[in-house]
Amino acid sequence: MRIAVAADSLDGVAARIVGELRERGHEVVTHGALNEAERDDWAWACEAAARDVAEGRAEQAVVCCWTGTGASIAANKVRGVRAALCADGARRWNDANVLALSLRVVSEPLLKEILDAWFAGTASTDPADVANVEHLET
Repeated sequence: MRIAVAADSLDGVAARIVGELRERGHEVVTHGALNEAERDDWAWACEAAARDVAEGRAEQAVVCCWTGTGASIAANKVRGVRAALCADGARRWNDANVLALSLRVVSEPLLKEILDAWFAGTASTDPADVANVEHLET
């Protein structure tokens, strides 16, 4: 799977995310502080990763900033993106296609657990859940 990754700094697990995804066999497209040719501010970097998803250059994205909140907000400004700060139900009930992480609180062991859960998750087929996700596109 092709996954866009954005971070506004190289703090915490920022670089480890790229390595972990590659070890799992994913192709990674980097943005922000992970790509020397790009602006590293969270709003720009995370929007770029989200646009990769919305425009079909990546199937999913992982966006990061110090808290993860700004990364999520920046990604969610892009139509077609459903970014969620790591929490229960993000993949199942919300069919999230962008994972937002905090560089401050996510450790390497926790990163692996989060990614395991993220990739194991699938979208619900319950009509009510599907209707909620579809409503976001209108």
